[in-house]
Amino acid sequence: MKVAVAGAGVMGAGIALSSIQAGYRTLLFDVNEAALEKGKSYILKELDKAVEKGKLTPEKASEAIHLLSVVNDVNALQADIIIEAILENLEIKQTLFKQLEAVNSPDAILATNTSSIPITQIARGLQHPGRVVGVHFFNPAHIMKLVEIISGAETDCNVAQKAFQWAESLGKKAVYAADAPGFIVNRVARHYYVEGLKVLEEHVASLETIDRLCEASGFKMGPFRLMDLIGVDTNYAVTSSMYALFGQDAKFRPSRIQKQKVDAGHHGRKTGQGFYRYEG
Repeated sequence: MKVAVAGAGVMGAGIALSSIQAGYRTLLFDVNEAALEKGKSYILKELDKAVEKGKLTPEKASEAIHLLSVVNDVNALQADIIIEAILENLEIKQTLFKQLEAVNSPDAILATNTSSIPITQIARGLQHPGRVVGVHFFNPAHIMKLVEIISGAETDCNVAQKAFQWAESLGKKAVYAADAPGFIVNRVARHYYVEGLKVLEEHVASLETIDRLCEASGFKMGPFRLMDLIGVDTNYAVTSSMYALFGQDAKFRPSRIQKQKVDAGHHGRKTGQGFYRYEG
């Protein structure tokens, strides 16, 4: 099986890394050459880290590297399963899927890593909407075990099953989810971020205190450290999407503090500054 990943950001690169480590020939695509090089560098760096920690042999790392190819031409994005990990924007995703449908066989699985947009909406307008399925990884994708497999209204059950089996072959724990806003995890977890931001907005406590309290309660990371890891911009986009999908329900209201961070380009670890500052 040949795999392709559209989008060379941290999430897309992490998915591609998981794929090559599992022995799949994998294409990593991005229209932005700089993003493509950065994504490839991220993969090589993570493989080096795994070797240093003794989690991977140098031979296995070398084998994985040889399974990876990078392309910036969407017409070259041909595979048995293609996973998009691009911007959380319905129109952009629909445009990409129409391009992918045109250059791939009807048997190719078109998967989306969307965090919140309904699969049914993404598949709308395609000639073969039955082959579109949600395959939602969590950041960092090469480390986090959970993957949500989401069927849209027209997703073929065999397509969902194949996507499930592929995710499991990566060493992940796959679960089926319904095509509802936020699916399972983002619907449950959204308030971890939203309520943390509300507490900060209302000057109840500093973000450092909120993080320490949550971590002392058993969470591995507080909401602000976690948003910085995920990407403040990505997290904000998902909250905004869910706010719209739930009819502007106040409990999903995006935070003005988070929006300011996004506008300032303080997107978290990947930019060196988010709610916290990062060196190197």
